[in-house]
Amino acid sequence: MPGNYIITREDWSLHRKGEIDRQRHQEKVKEAVKKNLAEIVSEESIILSDGHKIIKIPVRSLEEPHFQFDHGKKQHAGQGEGDSSVGDVLGKDYKKQAAKGPGKGAGDEPGIDYYEAEITIDELAQMIFEDLGLPNLEPKKKPELSSESVEFKDIRKMGIQGNIDRKRTILENIKRRALDGKKGVSNIKREDLRYKAWEPTYKYESSAVVLAMMDTSGSMGPFEKYIARSFFFWMVRFLRTKYQNVKINFLSHHVIASETTEEEFFTVGASGGTRCSSVYELALKVIQKRYNPEDYNIYAFHFSDGDNLSSDNEKCVRLVQDLLKYCNLVGYGEIEGPYYFASTLKSAFRKIEDSNFITVSIKDKSGVYPALKKFFSPVPEKINV
Repeated sequence: MPGNYIITREDWSLHRKGEIDRQRHQEKVKEAVKKNLAEIVSEESIILSDGHKIIKIPVRSLEEPHFQFDHGKKQHAGQGEGDSSVGDVLGKDYKKQAAKGPGKGAGDEPGIDYYEAEITIDELAQMIFEDLGLPNLEPKKKPELSSESVEFKDIRKMGIQGNIDRKRTILENIKRRALDGKKGVSNIKREDLRYKAWEPTYKYESSAVVLAMMDTSGSMGPFEKYIARSFFFWMVRFLRTKYQNVKINFLSHHVIASETTEEEFFTVGASGGTRCSSVYELALKVIQKRYNPEDYNIYAFHFSDGDNLSSDNEKCVRLVQDLLKYCNLVGYGEIEGPYYFASTLKSAFRKIEDSNFITVSIKDKSGVYPALKKFFSPVPEKINV
């Protein structure tokens, strides 16, 4: 009698199912984050974090295809006797019809499950900075040393044991034995040994300096200061993430401008009146004293509520025009609080017609991310900094 046989086949694709599902999950998380970047960027829990905080984002769960059996034998949709043609209405989906109806009261249908996916600040930053870059970068006369590395560029017969090139050594052994009429690899001798020789290489990159200028006067309320600090929080993180040779100078002002430390810039407030020209004068002094435009790409970004002394506006226009002679880009952001004034500093800046001068208005938290994208939209030709 013939024996019984069991035929089996190992489906190795099933072993990768967990990894495939994990990748799909990560893609869904990234899609959810990217769709809501404008709201996520200015979250207070992120701005006040220590840089290592994990944030949670609601993500709809992934549903796998499955059959659903109706044990109640109710009327169904999508059934026929086999004599139907394209376009025939075979039935009604009563469940969907009930969902669309104007019924009130508690529902008896299950909702859509979702959970809060975790993502680190670094992963979020990578998504935010993906399309950002310093605009109008130019090569400068005084490049700075960015990094020193080692490259193996040569093969030699002498060297240290750790630098043996195994592939070249075996090839030399095969060649030597072939000349003697022998095949294969055997009895490696000193004359077969080959060593990788390395040389140090230096990477030089163009340098840049960014002047962060913020209004801290009495007219800047908690909302305005929070928006300004949110922008500069991401700006600083962006610059330090994507570039190595970028110097950041922090300038704050009310009637008088002063250079501050990074910690003071993000924590210390002030009161009193507003004279924006003071910070532009200080920025010009810092540039003229420390940063030669022939050696540095220079950028200046100023945020204020625009409630400046009317008599000071014309002076601000002249000083910004002077800054444009030194800077690759000058950006001005005006935060429109609950009490918006028709005559603001931004309206005075309309006189400036220069493609390297950009202004933005922010009315709520969702405006921080568009401001970042507008100020840091790089030109097609990128230069390392």
